[in-house]
Amino acid sequence: MIENDIFKALADPTRRAIFEKLASGSMNASALRDGMHISQPAMSQHLHVLRDAKLVREERHGRFVNYEVDPEGLALIAGWLTKYRAYWPARIDALRDLLKDMGQ
Repeated sequence: MIENDIFKALADPTRRAIFEKLASGSMNASALRDGMHISQPAMSQHLHVLRDAKLVREERHGRFVNYEVDPEGLALIAGWLTKYRAYWPARIDALRDLLKDMGQ
């Protein structure tokens, strides 16, 4: 299930930081490494995990590769969250009613 891959990929704080940097725009691996204490092989591995989870895509320009957020992965996250959006208001209303009944 791709949602599992997405959440597994985002569970790592370094990958979340990479994803957040890419949310501001397309950049190459060297630019992504700026300000991060991470080796080039480690960056490549993190980008591979993010690509496999469909959170990041790459665009080749000759020998250069730019990375950007993949809207497909974001749509999968949004779809997963939508399933639970209706759940919480009903649960909060039920809790509010219970607290009223308890005199809280």
